[in-house]
Amino acid sequence: MMSSPSLLDAITVPAGTGRSVPDAATREIIGHAPVHTLDDLEDAICRARAAQPAWNALGHAERSRLLHAIADDIEAHAEELAVILSREQGKPLDGPNARFEVGACAVWTRSAADTVLEPETVFEDGPARAEVHYDALGVVGAIGPWNWPMMITVWQIAPSLRMGNTVIVKPSGFTPLSVLALGEIFNRHLPSGVLSVITGDREVGAAIASHPGLDKIMFTGSTETGRKIVESSARNLARLTLELGGNDAGIVLPDTDVSAIAENLFWGCFINTGQTCAALKRLYVHESVYETVVNALADLATAMPMGRGLDAGNVLGPLQNQNQFDIVRDLVDDARAQGARIVVGGEPAPELGPLFYRATVVADITDGSRLVDEEQFGPAIPVIKYADVDDAVARANASEQGLGASVWSDDVDTAVEVAKRLQAGTVWINQHGALNPAVPFGGTKQSGYGQEFGAAGLKAVAAPKVISR
Repeated sequence: MMSSPSLLDAITVPAGTGRSVPDAATREIIGHAPVHTLDDLEDAICRARAAQPAWNALGHAERSRLLHAIADDIEAHAEELAVILSREQGKPLDGPNARFEVGACAVWTRSAADTVLEPETVFEDGPARAEVHYDALGVVGAIGPWNWPMMITVWQIAPSLRMGNTVIVKPSGFTPLSVLALGEIFNRHLPSGVLSVITGDREVGAAIASHPGLDKIMFTGSTETGRKIVESSARNLARLTLELGGNDAGIVLPDTDVSAIAENLFWGCFINTGQTCAALKRLYVHESVYETVVNALADLATAMPMGRGLDAGNVLGPLQNQNQFDIVRDLVDDARAQGARIVVGGEPAPELGPLFYRATVVADITDGSRLVDEEQFGPAIPVIKYADVDDAVARANASEQGLGASVWSDDVDTAVEVAKRLQAGTVWINQHGALNPAVPFGGTKQSGYGQEFGAAGLKAVAAPKVISR
């Protein structure tokens, strides 16, 4: 009896017929991803439109059953998926990284299946009654990023499928294999045409944003690309959910017990080696605890093992690609040139591999520095001293972006009052970046619009219909 092929064998194409995909840590070739064309995209959209009525007709209960079966299959192949993800994206297997991401894929898939979305009565007066019902939109185009490629793809496709839509997925060109592997798992349970993964170039991604056959576009990525998607969508008036860049601020209030928050603070900054949209990117610390926070972060940055993701024990990995490595190195070098204090790190780690950059804590820096004002998206945190809380709030709000923020304090009630004044889609207390599949998530200002997760996320991929009688 022949054994079934591995997921990697099932999704890769022969060398010379696809685009080579390197290991993020070693740069050796993992496999080759298919290079789909505009004709492939057109075919996938046609098949999705043809499949959508029957998929919608299955009803919520059957679609939810299939999503649970998919979640079971993700869990059954969790280690295989995690290894593909770790090699391609760079995040280690251990810590809040590859195994964590694969586990989250199963959790969010189950949540999409189980979230209740009943018709809502919005008016009732005697016999008069008005209800809001939620129908499928049609075909959803999902364009994903390279930093959390599998988890964010699930955020896009699981609610869409639950609501009766069919889906076209376009992964980042940096991380196509992990999304193809995820799509392979999904498509073992779905009817033909319901879900297609298209791994083309930027031309294909641009065509998705403007295609008249798509009813909804979901995009996670840079603000610059988000603007282009908004412009392109004007041609077909597709609905949009955009989760764009963030330059999240954290504020540590006076006289906080730093030992109680230090590890949460570290991971708020450095989860996925800082390559997270809603990571803490600039930290404002009251002068009463400033040096204590700086030293605590530096100690943790020094102690956390960094290296190849497949090696046990490592919890920090490389930058995923050369462009992001160059951005981080340039911003830290600029901070050093402007007189900031590099407390720890501040340089590449070539002995680990070509794209490793040491976990970096930068002190004696302030607003106006590029490392503070620009999104670094990497393992370097600027720590800014402040004396007045009102000033810290004003500086945190000065950014054009507003994805997340956090407030850190022993006094939770005081922290909540400060949180109410921060301009961000989510404000965490004594944590940063923690997400819950039942709690809506989305940005403000130039960090995008629309919400994901929970009932709000289901509504975002549905067409509201008011029935009045």
